Amino acid sequence: MTNTLKTLLALFAVLGFLAGCASTTEEIPTDPEPEVEEVVEEVEEVVDTGPDLTGVDTVFYFDYDKSLLKSEARAALMIHAEALKASPRSIRLEGHADERGTREYNMALGERRANAVRDFLVLQGVDSYLIETISYGEERPVAVGSDESSWSQNRRVELK
Repeated sequence: MTNTLKTLLALFAVLGFLAGCASTTEEIPTDPEPEVEEVVEEVEEVVDTGPDLTGVDTVFYFDYDKSLLKSEARAALMIHAEALKASPRSIRLEGHADERGTREYNMALGERRANAVRDFLVLQGVDSYLIETISYGEERPVAVGSDESSWSQNRRVELK
């Protein structure tokens, strides 16, 4: 009889365990999903970073031995200034020169060019603490050659 009693107790224990594992189904309220238009409007509000910079120049060229901004550079920099005011971020202006002149002179010329771009952006309302300037002089040419075609490509400021 003890075996039967042990079997019954084991059977009750198993049934009790199974009853504890059974789950009850409750109605979980679900919120309706937002309309696609609502989600798009919310994302557009968050992502609005000012003017679209696609296709806007980030390299600005200079005449020989000059640090004056050309009209094309000023137009592109106006767009960059609006974007930087709408969504402030740090930028670096890298000044360059062609190979003519001494190394020291070209370093100073590259610095004057980078500062000219910086000064223009600051006049447009960009915070000066966001702008770093550096001069590479003639040390990082994009075009190698000793002709006007190469030199004109190396007289530049790159916005990064």
